[in-house]
This record gives sequence, structure tokens and C-alpha cells, in this order.
Amino acid sequence: MVLNVIAVLAALAGLLAAVAHGGYLAMLGSAANRRAGGEPVSQYVRSRLPGAAVTVGVALVALLLSTGGPAADILAILAGAGSGIVSYQALQSTR
Repeated sequence: MVLNVIAVLAALAGLLAAVAHGGYLAMLGSAANRRAGGEPVSQYVRSRLPGAAVTVGVALVALLLSTGGPAADILAILAGAGSGIVSYQALQSTR
């Protein structure tokens, strides 16, 4: 029971970080498209979007894994925490 709660929380935290990174990229790309001379920023955003999509996918898989047994919970903790850490670092480097 406790392991499952930890797995769900880790998966949700990873998903939150991944969605925050994707949202920041979307806002940055939208602002760059509206400005004259924003093409370099727009290209940068387009190059970062696949990584953001992968981290969201991993976080969603972690959330699905958290519905399984104890072995799946451990994998969910690893995947959720890993996607959260990668997303947070990517968000910091994007800023």
C-alpha cells in the first residue's frame, strides 16, 4: 500500500514537471511566432519539443505502471522520478 502511494506520487510529480516543461516551450514558441525576428527562438523550441513529448510519455507510462503490483510500483517510481528530474533540468536549461 505504501509503495503504491509513493509510486503514484512520483509519477504525478514527474508528469507535472514534464507538462510544465512542455507548456513553457509552447508559450515560448507562441511568443516567438508573434514577434518579428523570432525565428531562431521558434527553431530552438521546435528542436526541444520531441524531448518534452518523450518525458510526458514516460511519465504517463509511470502513472500506468503504478496501478500494478509491487514490481511495477518500483518501476513506476524510477520512471516517474527519472522523467521528473529530466524535465526539470530541461526546463531550467530552456530558461
